[in-house]
Amino acid sequence: MKSWLAAAAIACACVGLDAQGHGVDPAQLLKPLGADWPTHNGDYSGRRYSTLDAVNRRTVRQLSLAWVSRLREGARGNVGGEGTIEFPDPGPPTIKASALMVDDTVYISTPDNAWALDARDGRELWHYFWKTRGGTHIASRGLGMWNGYLYMETPDNYLVSLDAKTGKERWHKVIADFSLQYFSTTAPVAIGNHIIAGTGNDMDAPGFLQSFDPESGELQWKLYTVPMNPGDPGLDTWPNLDAARHGGAQPWMPGAYDPETHLYIFGTGNPTPAYTAGRGEGDNLFTCSLVAVNVDTGKMAWYYQTSPHDMHDWDSAQTPVLFDAVIGGRTRKLVSTAARNGYFFTLDRVTGEPVATERYGKFTNWVKGEDAKGQPRRDPEKDASVGGSLVSPPAGGTINWQPPAYNPDTGLFYVTEHNAFSIFYLLDPDPRGSMGLGGKEEVHVGQRGSFLTAIDPTTGRVAWRHEYPSLNGGGGGGGLLTTRGGLVFSGDAAGSFVAHDATDGTPLWHARIGGLTNPPQTWLVDRQQYVVVAAGDTIYAFTLNQNP
Repeated sequence: MKSWLAAAAIACACVGLDAQGHGVDPAQLLKPLGADWPTHNGDYSGRRYSTLDAVNRRTVRQLSLAWVSRLREGARGNVGGEGTIEFPDPGPPTIKASALMVDDTVYISTPDNAWALDARDGRELWHYFWKTRGGTHIASRGLGMWNGYLYMETPDNYLVSLDAKTGKERWHKVIADFSLQYFSTTAPVAIGNHIIAGTGNDMDAPGFLQSFDPESGELQWKLYTVPMNPGDPGLDTWPNLDAARHGGAQPWMPGAYDPETHLYIFGTGNPTPAYTAGRGEGDNLFTCSLVAVNVDTGKMAWYYQTSPHDMHDWDSAQTPVLFDAVIGGRTRKLVSTAARNGYFFTLDRVTGEPVATERYGKFTNWVKGEDAKGQPRRDPEKDASVGGSLVSPPAGGTINWQPPAYNPDTGLFYVTEHNAFSIFYLLDPDPRGSMGLGGKEEVHVGQRGSFLTAIDPTTGRVAWRHEYPSLNGGGGGGGLLTTRGGLVFSGDAAGSFVAHDATDGTPLWHARIGGLTNPPQTWLVDRQQYVVVAAGDTIYAFTLNQNP
């Protein structure tokens, strides 16, 4: 009997290894999220909603640790790159990426590194290391997948394609100018025959979104997110063309895609210089905006600015969420975002027409009023000043990069809400302004609570808040996941991974693993639902205890 079981186990393992690396047909990415997790947000909607329900409000108390995998960076396995291996100093990585889970294989990344892990036990199947030229190594948000190929961005601005089965490099292409201090952290998104890639910069350089051929890596189109030429739309919102060309608006995070309209909707970052004069008094388009672009042509279809003439580094790069709802007696195709500035927005995602604007940060105080488009207009007295200006939220925002979630069963949009105050001092009153994020000093002066917050996206009004107990305002690190099992997964301020009741936020289960650093995810392997999250350099996979 023992020999029969051993043979069966070997056969199962071989089947698993055989399947590894087959990848994702682009047509499969158009389907709702099921057993796998094949793209950054699970599916194109940005909802981070899984239809898996074995782990639910009734069974979640049986959730137990299945495996743990600690990632180790460095020059081993498959090695590529055009720099040296001396930079940066090796050390424990911090996992901020969303993993992909396809063919019972987990694909995950940190800056300069990518791994394939066996989804059954976390065992490393292969590792890829990129020898960097340098750059800002703050994060890697993850990988993209198209058929049997993977795509990653590097801090020194390359798009790298790997063979998913072996981890061997296929090609790499420059996607931004390293000498201009761009650095690339976002997760590429595969749509049809396009690989959509953003990049980042905090030093007065223009933002842009690009599309590359998945087979060859050749550039298909490039959309600048600030005016770059005389006569470009939005140029009249800048004092001159030179200011616009140095105006920022970086696409830091992956967006959402509507296959019916072929529109890819993404958020843009803050204008630069961020805090000081030098940008005139116009709106500085298309900074701090939701932008819809046709994925085949690269042409902008519409935009909506959530912080006209931002003066506090409040990017609007948060993950947009697509959903349909009945408003005024008719079904609308909508997109919502909970912005870093403490305001929530719902738009018609076909036209960009505003539907709802509401403040969700409890103490947000920088707005003088809303205009006819529902855009919050800043109170200039809350700009950084020589004597100091008391502002909520701080520059870090009511929410930052951590993705929200939307559950169609409850109709609620979930987001982490941080409330705090800072005093912003202006250090550089020169009207020519400072570069990038310079010219100001920010002093944090108090916390007013952090929450898991549920919002009715059709009205923008808060439905309920669950406070994360903390004196220092933590909680919600990494982002959120919601499921058909009636749950919302989050992290609290005490370093616990928590399952909340999606209807009212009641905590139902927790495991103290340390502060979460990436968004929770869930998938199915061998008919078993796993819930997976990272804290620091370690991935934790939970599944239901089979012997409760």
